[in-house]
Amino acid sequence: MPFAPANGAFAETLRATLPPATFRTIEPRHIEEPRGRWAGTDGLLLAPATTGEVATIIRAASEAGVPVIPYGGGTGLVGGQVSGDLATPIILSMERMTRIRSVDATENALVAEAGVILQTVQDAAADADRLFPLSIAAQGSARIGGILSTNAGGVNVLRYGNARDLCLGIEAVLPDGSILNGLSPLRKNNTGYDLRHLLVGAEGTLGVITAATLKLMPRPVGTGAAMMVVSDPAAALDLLNLARDRIGEGVSAFELIGRMGLDFLAETMPEVRLPLGQPQWSVLIDLGLGVSGDPQAALEGLFEAALDRGLVSDGVIAQSEAQRAEFWAVRESIPLGNRKIGAVSSHDISVPLAAIPGFIAKGPGVIAKIGNFRINCFGHVGDGNLHYNVFPVPGRSRSDHEDDRDAIKAAVHDLVAEHGGSVSAEHGVGRLKVGDLERYVDPTKLAAMRAIKDALDPKGIMNPGAVLRQK
Repeated sequence: MPFAPANGAFAETLRATLPPATFRTIEPRHIEEPRGRWAGTDGLLLAPATTGEVATIIRAASEAGVPVIPYGGGTGLVGGQVSGDLATPIILSMERMTRIRSVDATENALVAEAGVILQTVQDAAADADRLFPLSIAAQGSARIGGILSTNAGGVNVLRYGNARDLCLGIEAVLPDGSILNGLSPLRKNNTGYDLRHLLVGAEGTLGVITAATLKLMPRPVGTGAAMMVVSDPAAALDLLNLARDRIGEGVSAFELIGRMGLDFLAETMPEVRLPLGQPQWSVLIDLGLGVSGDPQAALEGLFEAALDRGLVSDGVIAQSEAQRAEFWAVRESIPLGNRKIGAVSSHDISVPLAAIPGFIAKGPGVIAKIGNFRINCFGHVGDGNLHYNVFPVPGRSRSDHEDDRDAIKAAVHDLVAEHGGSVSAEHGVGRLKVGDLERYVDPTKLAAMRAIKDALDPKGIMNPGAVLRQK
């Protein structure tokens, strides 16, 4: 479908109806994405300050047939925030919609506009003696609108769920410019279709999220962390089950760390201390307990029980919050080490927990059929989400393997499908995985998604080319 450009008379019409501060100059960050796979060329950058201004922009775009690319913090890893080859779209930045409208400790709810940075939400919750538990590496720059639009995950999904599970209500502007007022904090509300869950994870293809009611939690009274050496991923899963049997929902995070990631840190970031050295497999366990819990004792008991069962061979328990932060610095530095090495192909995938050991065992043989590579497998094993990244061997670079990337991605994703998994666990579909969606997703689901898109956005102006192939 041909689109009209956001220039000339169209832009002048908007200038007559919107405040001057809405119009911004495009910076490189607005037309680039972190992995450098896609880039926009140009566009009309608009930064509305209110939901009403967003509605004015979308209504005008709908009438004129101008495409709209919603832009949050620019941290997405699948190209959903860039326009690709669209000619002069509207780039709709939420950077001025940064109000926290309310915090209610009794309701355990916080209402934030789409441009609020995740860290700001976490701080506002803490000021009310509450916890907003969603935690991702980009929490200092990712914005709530984008987090919800991609249904972001992070390290605490095991206990608290994805972004979708932490969203009670949504305010959004639909593709015709109408405003959906759905910010109710109600936990029980069975009045028809839940449009909140339709918009969360839609990556801006069905409308623009302008605000959300977020679910808050009690703050843990005591926290603790431990790193333990396991023999293999199967032992890690057994340890997870043992931890949950003994500690229950107090297990907030359970991260699997492979040796390759630690080797990369030793090579590229030697300032990061590795408490256990560089074992083949280890896990990071994080606890958050109530007033009657003792995280230190719980972790000591878990280690002793796991040692008796042959599940662990070594371990260290944080003796302070500073040491707990040091443990997490190891896990959070792994993606930085990856970036310094330079991945040929990176994969955000998930498989059922029972399938994790088989998937990890079979992966190297599948990759070896393509060439000689290194594999760094790590991630949120408690919820089945693995980051399975393929790197060149020493002496080679990612640029030497440009022709191998597609074959590697197909091989990994075929293996994921073979094990009943998903080729997009927490990063979204964006533009990167449109073809994967067509290849691996149930055709009936795909047809239903297309029907929903056509019904709500018949002109196809909302983030065209993301999630679903542009017509």
